[in-house]
Amino acid sequence: MGIERTLDLVRARFYWPRMALDVERKIKTCGRCVRRKALPDRAAPLVNISTTRPLELVCMDFLSLEPDKSGAKDILVITDHFTKYAIAIPTCNQKARTVAKCLWDNFIVHYGFPEKLHSDQGPDFESRTIKELCQMAGIQKVRTTPYHPRGNPVERFNRTLLDMLGTLQNKDKSHWRDFVKPLVHAYNCTRNEVTGFAPYELMFGRQPRLPVDLAFGLPVKEEQQISHSQYVQNLKSHLQESYKVATGNAAKIAEKNKSRFDRRVTISDLEVGDRVLVRNVRIRGKNKIADKWEAAIYIVVSRAGSLPVYTVRPEKKDGPL
Repeated sequence: MGIERTLDLVRARFYWPRMALDVERKIKTCGRCVRRKALPDRAAPLVNISTTRPLELVCMDFLSLEPDKSGAKDILVITDHFTKYAIAIPTCNQKARTVAKCLWDNFIVHYGFPEKLHSDQGPDFESRTIKELCQMAGIQKVRTTPYHPRGNPVERFNRTLLDMLGTLQNKDKSHWRDFVKPLVHAYNCTRNEVTGFAPYELMFGRQPRLPVDLAFGLPVKEEQQISHSQYVQNLKSHLQESYKVATGNAAKIAEKNKSRFDRRVTISDLEVGDRVLVRNVRIRGKNKIADKWEAAIYIVVSRAGSLPVYTVRPEKKDGPL
């Protein structure tokens, strides 16, 4: 009920010296109350992820929807962090073999091997199959922490794709998988507010030719006839300048977002040896009355540099969590 309500109830029936302090202390140290309380409205300062070239960091995630008439109920979304170029593959499941096949057939054989592959800690992404694929291809596998799902950059595109699919006519929503690729292509061909360029242009070094160009008979920009080597040199120069501008634009937007986010931050530094509770990340589905914190008490063992990332261990056991 909280401190104030409990105090009102007690005051109506009893009195003793320092009653308010006793009630407050009792509620704040009530194990059952603390484990059920909502998560604190606190967040660490935003740490931006910075990239300077295509395929430096590729992110993937699953977006789950209502099943369509073909049986598809998931979309594997893969995005390049620097260019914001995205692909989306409808699937019927989230199995590791499905992820590996989609990643290979739809991304790697078309665009090449990324330097790093980022995902959450879902079993489909952390499987032996994916690890072996990354090891074979020389890809460094990185992941989002379970306590910070916002750390996966693909989440923003997921919302965009969901909004686009949501604009379909009701009669078309039963076969939404047919619209995924055209909608994603439209996204890739429009200017991204972070980089200032269309993802397609940053990925391929040229503007796409679109149906609207054909519909209105817009002419193709004619270039002076040049050799293949000169074309490559011009393309390289164009991309280098585009990457420089895109990196600068992304840095400005990132700093602006960080400033806005950090205004809501409440710093809560922990020290080695502090006793803490760990958020229960296993809550899924219909668990509205489940404890929001794990039952065991943990001890802070170490901190990762200046970041608010801590290693903890159970209070009654040795070794880290």
